Amino acid sequence: MFEIDKWQEIYNTIRKNKLRTFLTGFSVAWGIFMLIILLGAGNGLENGVQEEFKGGATNGVWISSGMTSMNFKGLKIGRRIELNNEDYTFVKKAVKGFDHISARIWLGMQLISYKQEYGSFFLSPCHPDYGYIKTIDIVDGRFLNNIDISEFRKVAVIGEKVKSSLFKGTDTMAVGKYINISGVLFKVVGVFRDYSRNDDEQKRVYIPISSAQRIFSGENVINQISFTTGEASPPEADQMVQSTKVILAGRHTFDVNDNQAINVWNKSEDVKKFTALFAGIRLFIWIIGIGTIIAGVVGVSNIMMIVVKERTKEIGVRKALGATPFSIVSLILQEAILITAFSGYIGLVLGVGVLELVRQNIPPSEFFRNPEADFSIALGATILLIIAGTIAGFVPARKAAKVRPVEALRDE
Repeated sequence: MFEIDKWQEIYNTIRKNKLRTFLTGFSVAWGIFMLIILLGAGNGLENGVQEEFKGGATNGVWISSGMTSMNFKGLKIGRRIELNNEDYTFVKKAVKGFDHISARIWLGMQLISYKQEYGSFFLSPCHPDYGYIKTIDIVDGRFLNNIDISEFRKVAVIGEKVKSSLFKGTDTMAVGKYINISGVLFKVVGVFRDYSRNDDEQKRVYIPISSAQRIFSGENVINQISFTTGEASPPEADQMVQSTKVILAGRHTFDVNDNQAINVWNKSEDVKKFTALFAGIRLFIWIIGIGTIIAGVVGVSNIMMIVVKERTKEIGVRKALGATPFSIVSLILQEAILITAFSGYIGLVLGVGVLELVRQNIPPSEFFRNPEADFSIALGATILLIIAGTIAGFVPARKAAKVRPVEALRDE
């Protein structure tokens, strides 16, 4: 029940001891402030790392050609392993569990032009599934499809920066137009946006791998096989990678344990490592933050002990007049919770404000962006404040409740 007299009494007590109350509240506010700042900075680091992982499926696996580093069956080290279309077809049929699979060849930078505009852009032939593996967002038109592959179509999907470089002025519509790639005309069928942090990703041009092999390389060599592991568990995904390595080792006669014969990047492993890392960082931040808050709570508790000591005679009079132990305990607890909650809320608001200023004024970097304290953090901090205030006032309140009226009236 809300008792206005009790709250007026708490207010008068605080007003009479402004400096003491301020210093007590400051320790709590500083603890919450530091907790919010640390958690926000941790989120900023995590956001930066997550940005690094954009531009590719988190369950993606990329397997590229390499060079042997181990002797095997009389074959010396240093052999170049060249993957081919048959490897891609064999892996696609033999390995079960993937969502999407694609081969790629690397043709490097190629001169590409449209009318009088031209530039050097990275040409990346692939299969249609690579749009899912690379998490490409089509903003106009479409990505490559299976008909493009089977019919050896000369079509291209260009990045937004390629479009802005080649299509200028009034001629800004790219889809349906023909661009010249090293002397061969390709029809633009789509424009994509790549969320990778690498600005050069927007300067890529994707074309059907079958067309690229027929026009530019004249052979069936590929440089990379990539796939996504779908809903496979980590052990199942590892088994898929190992099965692919066994297949390729058998086809190209190299030791399956030779990690340089083919280069394997399993992105899910990196994701797991960073997830565990930031879970540890968050735990460490909470430990530091809670430790700081505990220091403030101890200060509040000590001050409340002094308050109880100063008001011993008053408490004795109250009890002599019939005040129950609960009313005495609730009075002390309410004062402790009020000081703790109000001070902590100020620290919370200041912490969120500082994070917002940092977010608006410091440009995002590769490993730090958008430091923020989300709603769950604010809610957790609020609950922590209430618990801290209760703990801070509990011991002094119990001591106050045990005061005997006769002894209190004798107290000087």
